Amino acid sequence: MVFRPKTLDYELSPYTGLTRESWLEAAEYMLTGIFQNIKTMDDPVVMPRKETEITYPHYYSSPELQEAERKAEMFEGLTRSFFIAAPLMKNKPQISICGYPLSEYYKKQVLRSCTREDEIYVGTYEDLQKMTNYEDPYRAFQQTVETCALVICLWISKEQIWDTYTKEEKDKIAEFLTGFAHANTVPQNWRLFNMLDMAFLHMEGYPIDEEIMMDHAQAILNYYAGDGWYRDGHCFDYYSCWAFNVYGPLWNQWYGYENMPDIAARFEANSNKLMETYADFFDRDGFTNMWGRSNIYRNAATSAFDGNFFLRNSKADPGRARRVCSGSLLQFLTREDFLYKGVPTLGFYGQFSPLVQGYSCAESPFWLGKAFLCLDLPADHPFWTAKENNGTWEQLKGKEVKETVLDGPALCFTNHEANGETILRTGKIVKNTGDFHAMWNYSKLCYNTKYPWESTPGVMDIHAGKVETQQYVLEDIATGKLMRANVTLWCGSRDGVLYRRQFFDYNLEQESMWIQAMNLADFPVENGIIRVDKHRLFRRPVKFTLGAYGFPDNGTKVTVKNSGSAKAIILKGKNYTGCKKQLAMTVYDGWQDLKLVHSVGTNPDSENSIVVYAESSFNKQYGGHEPYVMISQVLTKESTEDFSDEELFPIQSVQYEDMTGNGVYGNTIVTLKNGTVKKINFEEMEARLTL
Repeated sequence: MVFRPKTLDYELSPYTGLTRESWLEAAEYMLTGIFQNIKTMDDPVVMPRKETEITYPHYYSSPELQEAERKAEMFEGLTRSFFIAAPLMKNKPQISICGYPLSEYYKKQVLRSCTREDEIYVGTYEDLQKMTNYEDPYRAFQQTVETCALVICLWISKEQIWDTYTKEEKDKIAEFLTGFAHANTVPQNWRLFNMLDMAFLHMEGYPIDEEIMMDHAQAILNYYAGDGWYRDGHCFDYYSCWAFNVYGPLWNQWYGYENMPDIAARFEANSNKLMETYADFFDRDGFTNMWGRSNIYRNAATSAFDGNFFLRNSKADPGRARRVCSGSLLQFLTREDFLYKGVPTLGFYGQFSPLVQGYSCAESPFWLGKAFLCLDLPADHPFWTAKENNGTWEQLKGKEVKETVLDGPALCFTNHEANGETILRTGKIVKNTGDFHAMWNYSKLCYNTKYPWESTPGVMDIHAGKVETQQYVLEDIATGKLMRANVTLWCGSRDGVLYRRQFFDYNLEQESMWIQAMNLADFPVENGIIRVDKHRLFRRPVKFTLGAYGFPDNGTKVTVKNSGSAKAIILKGKNYTGCKKQLAMTVYDGWQDLKLVHSVGTNPDSENSIVVYAESSFNKQYGGHEPYVMISQVLTKESTEDFSDEELFPIQSVQYEDMTGNGVYGNTIVTLKNGTVKKINFEEMEARLTL
């Protein structure tokens, strides 16, 4: 059953109709799904589990580790569902869900989780070390993540829960928190969990180690890459938005402004810098792009707006922020496949195992409850009173495209007025050879808000797949070995063209592996992206393919068109929800053919899918007059109105300025029929490549 808001106001919210009351209704909808699975007041928040092979508790773990994972799952269910319950309780203190008074349930469950004698006790940091008998004395545990959620929710529901505990009960919870607050953590976004634990304890009068606090805070600042984005480990993804840019502002409010004002000022400036461009990361409907790890958290990506409004001097546009937050909320809550037995699936829309990581459990998707932190903002806050606006999308005219290039985090995103989609192109990526999940999450050439990434199509064994959506796949002709891009270097934009380089099966232990590479050059057009890529000199003959986006196949019409040497395949159909879809891929120089592959179970938007892909080969070991430059384009839109011939075949001419005439070196000049001229030169890349 999908979410249908009872309260709508299209004067205040002309794009979504959602108001503050609508969001409260959405919180009740989510919690009803959860509590219908809880049999008594004593039961923990442990939900039905549809997936059992990837997520924890892991069946292959030792009995001791399984017990530790069982405790982590109970705590994760409690604290992450609390993200939704805490602001709802604050607004409706007497509310009950499925007959359970929320304040009574969470008060009891929180205290029991921290009580050693209780059967749902989740363990202190020290207890977990002993329980797992782990050789590493500095190991971190999942509970550290969840203690941070706990203190945020205790702060939000302070009057309903925290203030009702006795001093003895508060001391017990504080003692439990202190171990995780001061113990070892993972040296990336996890530092913020420790910081908020300590900040909460400090607010409540408990002692903390200020040197540890300072060490974490300075380290977090050192992860900052610019443009509002932080590097998490060696990656850029939504953790910069739903961790750094949510927890940082909360830490400012709880501790930083008073005790470390210089650092607090930098967190504030960084959040405000993110707000300058972050709304354009979403599309015209406010949809969140499926990109990076932990996509099961969905619209938690919008919580960065909530975080900004926790600052003393927030700069976010409240009407635009609410429009994006509400649009992304509806993106998921209005899907029939979103819930499994009342609980968000382990997927992006429905259940989709290819994006699930082993650190997740059935309750992990409740992280999306961070989007409900906006309900902590009072009813008279501008976030709730400002009229919705659509920012960039109201300013674009006709078929304009707005491009945003952020060199710090290596992100380039384009807003396409013609189809309302936002396309993301990324860089600064290093993944292990064979890590398919990571390459799907990070190494796609493009990520589209309306065409979520597809795992390897057409085959059940992912190691056998010769085609990937929005990725090149190389095949060694002699050995049959397949190679995928696991490293992407960023070169930035020059004259409206984005430059990157990808290496295939890059491995530092094998010096020869850096040779297989592709220089990437691409630029946006009205409905998509044109690629003018150039393969590096391969050391042995190879075949290669390039896939378009995965296309949901729920009755698809396929059309093939030709114009001179160019070929296009057009797909028309609809997705799971019945939304009209259309995709076209066109190939020019360097490509020998354009084909289709049908697939089942590899697309997050539809059980059946089709992928259009280009293929070619390079048969010379060194040199030769075979083409080096590979030209293609992919177009999409949310209608079945035909693409025009000029859209399908937009290139008027391609000129290679080298003496061979096949793009070995020098400029490649692409002239479009609309008069646009793009000059591509890969020889200027080398000095600007960054990681």
